[in-house]
Formats: sequence, C-alpha cells, structure tokens
Amino acid sequence: MEQLLSNLALGFGVALTLNNLLYCLVGCLLGTLIGVLPGIGPIATIAMLLPATFTLPPESSLIMLAGIYYGAQYGGSTTAILVNLPGESSSVVTALDGYQMARQGRAGVALSVAALGSFFAGCVATFLLAAAAPPLAQIAFKFGPAEYFSLMILGLIAAVVLAHGSVIKAIGMILLGLLLGLVGTDVNSGMARFSFGIPELTDGIGFVAIAMGVFGFAEIIKNLEQGEAREVFTNKVTSLWPTKQDIKDAFPAVLRGTFLGSLLGILPGGGAVLGSFSAYTLEKKIAKDASKFGKGDIRGVAAPESANNAAAQTSFIPLLTLGIPPNPVMALMVGAMIIQGIQPGPQVMTERPQLFWGMIVSMWIGNLMLVILNLPLIGMWIKLLKVPYRLLYPAILVFCCIGVYSLSNSPFDVLMTALFGFIGYVFVKLDCEPAPLLLGFILGPMMEENLRRAMLLSRGDPMTFVTRPLSASLLAISLLLLIIIFLPAIRKKREEAFQEE
Repeated sequence: MEQLLSNLALGFGVALTLNNLLYCLVGCLLGTLIGVLPGIGPIATIAMLLPATFTLPPESSLIMLAGIYYGAQYGGSTTAILVNLPGESSSVVTALDGYQMARQGRAGVALSVAALGSFFAGCVATFLLAAAAPPLAQIAFKFGPAEYFSLMILGLIAAVVLAHGSVIKAIGMILLGLLLGLVGTDVNSGMARFSFGIPELTDGIGFVAIAMGVFGFAEIIKNLEQGEAREVFTNKVTSLWPTKQDIKDAFPAVLRGTFLGSLLGILPGGGAVLGSFSAYTLEKKIAKDASKFGKGDIRGVAAPESANNAAAQTSFIPLLTLGIPPNPVMALMVGAMIIQGIQPGPQVMTERPQLFWGMIVSMWIGNLMLVILNLPLIGMWIKLLKVPYRLLYPAILVFCCIGVYSLSNSPFDVLMTALFGFIGYVFVKLDCEPAPLLLGFILGPMMEENLRRAMLLSRGDPMTFVTRPLSASLLAISLLLLIIIFLPAIRKKREEAFQEE
C-alpha cells in the first residue's frame, strides 16, 4: 500500500504540472467536441487528432490522447441521448432509454446521470488500474515469445467471441486483418512482401488510414444514406440535476455497471461494448418491472454508461502491463507510444515511471474535467447537433483528409483512406464488424515476430507452445472459448445479447 501511495504521489507530480493539465484539458475538450458529431467515434477521433501529438513530450502526448479517448466516449453518449445516433457501439444501449428520456423532456437528467455515472466508474476503475498494474507487470516479465504468441491468439479468439453478428464473419475479418498486416517489408530478410511494386506499400499499410477509412469515412457514407432524418430533442433541457428518486434508482445501477465494466474492460476484443450490453441486460434481468426499459428508464442510462467508462479505463491494464492492445483504440495508443520511441510492455513501468504513473493519475483529473466541462456546455453541444448534415459531413471529411495527409505528407495515404472507406461501407452492408479486422491488423506483425522468435529458440520445434505451462494454458483457454461459442445454446444466447440494439 505504501508503494502504491508513493507511485501515485509521483504520478500527481507529473500530471499536475501546468503543461500536462493544459494538454489533458485540450484532449478532453477536443475529444468531446468531435465525439459529439454523429458517426464519429473514439477510434476515428483519436486517429484524426493523432498528428497533433507528435511534437509533444511523451508524457504530454499520451495524457492528451487518453483525454481525447474518454472525451470522445462521453461525446458519443451525448449524441445517443439527444439524436438517437450512438457515437460508438458501446453507446448503442444508452440510446435505448436515453433518447426516450429526451423525448419526455428529461434530456438534461439523462446527460447528467451519464456524466456523474461515468465519473464515478472512471475513478474506481483508475484506482483498480493503479493497484493491479504492478503485480501484473511482474507476471509479464515471465512471458517469453511463446507465451506472447499464445496470449495474442487468445486476444483474437476473444475478439471473435465479442464481435457482433456472425462468428464466421468475425473470423473472416480477423484473417483479413492478419493478411493486411503482412504487407510491407519482411523483418528478417528485408524483402518487400505483397507490395505489388508500389513503393509506398514497402513500409506497410498505415494503421491510421485503415482506422479512419473503415470507421470514419464508412460511418459518414452510412449516415448520408439516412438523409436529414434526425430530431434533436432540446425542449425543456432546463433541469440538469436528477431528483432524489432518480438518484435512488440510478446509484445501484452505477455500482453494478462499474463492477461489470471494470472486469470486462480487461478482455481483448471489445470490453467496453460487452460491458455496456451486459450491464443493460443485468439491469433488465433484476428489475421488478422490466417493461419500463426502452421507455425512458434512468437505469438504462446509468448502468451502461458506468460500465462503458469503467471498461475504457481498465482496458489500459493489458496495454500498459503486457504491451498488448485489447481493442482498436488501444492499438492506436500503441502506435502513439512507438512514434514517441517507447516500446509498450512491462518495462515501461520500471524504465519510465513518470510516464506510467503520470498517465494513470491524469485519468482521474481527466474524468473530473469532463464533468466540469460537459454539464455547463450541454447547450453548446445541442447547437452543434443542429448543424445540417450537408454542412457537417464535408467539413469532417476535409479534417480527416488533412489529418491523414499530415502523418507523412503523402497523397497516397489519403487515397488509401478513401479506399478503406469504400471497403468499410461494404462491410456495413454485409453486417461485418470492423473491430476484429483492426485488432488482427495490429496484432498480426507482433504475432509473426513472436512466432519466429519462439521457433528460433526451440530450434524449430512447434511443441514449445504446448510444453511451456503458461503458453499451453493460454492456448487451452482459447480452444475452450472457440468450443463454447459454437455450442448451439451459447450461440443462441450470444445472438440474443447483441439483439438488444
């Protein structure tokens, strides 16, 4: 406990400097501003704003990106409540009751419960992250190439389990991601692979181009199909504070959502999505009158929003302790760390304690900033949501293209983003979840590297993956997950869980 307190004191020393406070504030504000725009979730928001952090010191860069992440998540819930357009998949269930509350003139109450629930959940989950990270990092030092390879296999299998829709489609998306990750120069031989004579492809396909195209551009094209059919419920957004009865109903839901989200956020693949869906389902199961859900029940906003935010914070645990991104947003954080010359993994805690603990403490400060910023600014977000699509989307596309171009000053990157935008739109039409593709893409090269190293160390013996106890255990869990997901009863339950939207 004493060690934890001294680590947190070090973190406060870093996070409370004027520069880092400013970057945290800018991150939260920009994240919310872009996250509020319909169809732009945290992945596209971070991808758009990533170039702005390149010239900053490592601590400031990661603190600002973390602020953008939970700012964008909060912005997504604002859009879900006011316009019934979830900014991201984990806000889908918030829209079910939040939008109905807005229609009843209780938008202010829904937004304040979402903000306060998210703040409480974020604080609890950040404390769990601070407490769990050091022991997990110690375990991570025991990992060799075989264990890392098996852990990544487990991560990809979990991504299949947690993806919406068809399991076969999710597996297909992961395989496509792995194949796209092979494009570029082979590390061992130095030979170009699958570049088809295009010089720009010898460095591989840019992660930001894929993330922006598949999530940002594809979402915009999909939303343009719906035309101007949207209704912003702004009438009677006067009272922001919930009544005593609202608090009495919401608080137990916030506690349950925080607990579920904290646990599920650590899972690879989409812990925040699963957390919000599970919290909503749990509230419906234990409610005396489940018929109120979907008609403006405050628990239907409090539980998923708390779970969503708790999961967002605990998803940093595998990233900071193992260097493994559990979801596409964390994959972007890995990219940001590598750009700053930091190798993600357990050594960050020992070699860069200021960075590690400064980032953790900044999450508390960021959550507090979000509450202070967002409750008074609800009127501004409402005005922003009234901007017509025909003006909004061209502006977003221009900013996306500027962001992509500024990464390496290459028009080829913009063309690649447009191409992946079209491919992403095809995925939407085919009901394919794009998140597994991104995870496969980022984990593919890491898997290949660890597979090769494991095979070299074992002199080509593939049995090394099953003779090492930790590696064998991880592979056994992966196999068990695959078997479970294909059992008819489980598959039916899984389909029901994702039918909530």
